[in-house]
Amino acid sequence: MKQFVTNLFFLFFLTSLVFGQSSGIPSVDIKTLDEEAFNTASIDNDGKPIIISFWATWCKPCIKELKTIQKVYKSWNEETGVKLIAISIDDERTKSGVKPFVQTTGWEWEVYTDANADFKRAMNVVNVPHTFLLDGNKKIVSQHTSFAPGDEQHLYEQILGLVGKSSKVEGGMEHK
Repeated sequence: MKQFVTNLFFLFFLTSLVFGQSSGIPSVDIKTLDEEAFNTASIDNDGKPIIISFWATWCKPCIKELKTIQKVYKSWNEETGVKLIAISIDDERTKSGVKPFVQTTGWEWEVYTDANADFKRAMNVVNVPHTFLLDGNKKIVSQHTSFAPGDEQHLYEQILGLVGKSSKVEGGMEHK
């Protein structure tokens, strides 16, 4: 039992070291939708929360999550100043479909491509959708994979917590 507790403590210690060192945004070159270089260290939101969502055009749960957030994003942004950044992991074979896809969605946030999966690897993303919430200091405060209805509400409540507001939600996605 003592060995188990010692091993568990050591595992928690190592985990805290790893996450402590990678708790921000790594510096990786990705592309804009116009194929221009963009370094992820440039991601900023003037001290307000940031959502980074890894997705792909072929990923149905990714699209569902982003379409669900799209319904509430404008009011989230107005109320909290949160910024959403979508990172497509479509590879060289499918990345040509990202820009036309985004143009038909009406998404009002920044979208970048990570066709070489450099940023994906740097952020330890294995499966999509994978969504990160960063505080105003660009430190990762939470993350989740997959998507189920209601996840957007939990994300919104976390954003409210970061900006020092309480939830005014009474069911569904209504919050004003």
